[in-house]
Amino acid sequence: MNFPANLRYTKDHEWISLEGNVATIGITDFAQHELGDIVYIDVNTLGQTLKAEELFGTVEAVKTVSDLFIPVAGTITKVNSLLEKEPELVNNDPYGKGWMIKMTVSNAADINALMDAAAYQAVVG
Repeated sequence: MNFPANLRYTKDHEWISLEGNVATIGITDFAQHELGDIVYIDVNTLGQTLKAEELFGTVEAVKTVSDLFIPVAGTITKVNSLLEKEPELVNNDPYGKGWMIKMTVSNAADINALMDAAAYQAVVG
């Protein structure tokens, strides 16, 4: 499993990176491995302002559908359009081309409350 040290993580297996007040969010390598082959990503919250831990979409794998929760409060500004035709990017490159959304963060300091790579790795084993 891959746990990049420059990211923050949630108990729901999302990762977040921050540049200024713009965050990129996706699911972790652990999550995509547990889900199996991902066949569809549904994010219909573009332009919406959400509170931390609110539902921002779903990810569908061959065997299950899982909810996606936003790690911190903010407004969703972009959805990864590549995932419409290539949802398998989440399996192949979860921290790169498989990102799911970009958002403007309401309070960048909120990210500090999320787990670092070592803490997340301890949670998932």
